Amino acid sequence: MPRFFPALLFACSACVFANGEDADLLTRAAAAEQAMEPRRALELYYDALREQPESAFILQKIARQYSDLVEEQTGAEEKKRYAQTALDYALRAVALEPDNPVNVLSLAVCHGRLAVYSDTRTKVQYSRLIKEEAERALALDPDYAWAHHVLGRWHYEVAGLGRTARFFVRLFYGGLPDASYAEGIRHLERAVALEPDAPAHRLELGFAHKAAGNPAAARRNLEQGLALPAREKFDLQAQARARAALAEL
Repeated sequence: MPRFFPALLFACSACVFANGEDADLLTRAAAAEQAMEPRRALELYYDALREQPESAFILQKIARQYSDLVEEQTGAEEKKRYAQTALDYALRAVALEPDNPVNVLSLAVCHGRLAVYSDTRTKVQYSRLIKEEAERALALDPDYAWAHHVLGRWHYEVAGLGRTARFFVRLFYGGLPDASYAEGIRHLERAVALEPDAPAHRLELGFAHKAAGNPAAARRNLEQGLALPAREKFDLQAQARARAALAEL
C-alpha cells in the first residue's frame, strides 16, 4: 500500500497572540521549524499551547512536529505512536476550525503517516480518507498547492497498485475510489505552478511521471527538484527518494 506524505503540508495561518510572550514563543518555534529542528519546535509549541489551549493553529503545528519526527524513531511501534499522536492533535485542530484548509489537509497527511503502520483494512480506510480530506481542503482553497500535491500523489500511487491488488482490495475491503496517472500528474503540475520554488512539488511530479512510464519527464523533473534548495524537513526526505529514483532510470 502506498506510503503517504509526511508532515510537510502545514502552512502558517493567521493567529492572534494573547501577549508578547506568546508571540515570542511562536516566533522561536517557527524559527526552529525553519531550521528543521522539529523536536525543539515541539517543545516551544507545547509551551505556547499552555497559554492558548484552544488555539487550532498551535494544535496543528504540534501535529506537524510529531509527523516530522515519525521517521526519526527507531522501532515500528514508536513510529506508530508518534503518527497516532500527530493525528490526535490534527483532529483537535479541525474540531476547532473545521473550515481551515490547512487543518483539513493535515488530517490527510496524518492518516497517511499512520496508514504505514496499520493493517490492510485500516490502510484502505485511511486511503479513502486521504482522498476525501485532500479534496475537501482543495474545495476550501482551490489554490492550495499542498492539497494538489497530496491529491496528485494519492492518484498516481493508487493507480499504480495493479489490477490484482485492486481486485483483492475490492473483494475483501470494499475497494478504493478511481485513480489515474493523468490526474496525479495534473494535480502535481498545478502544485508546481502555484509554488515553483518548493522542491517537493517538482520532485513528486517526477515520481508521478516515473510511475506513469514517462522516463524523460521523470528525469527532467527529478533533476530540477534536486537543484532547488530544501526548505523543510520533508524536502530532505523527498530528495533522498529522488536520488534513488534517478539511479533506477
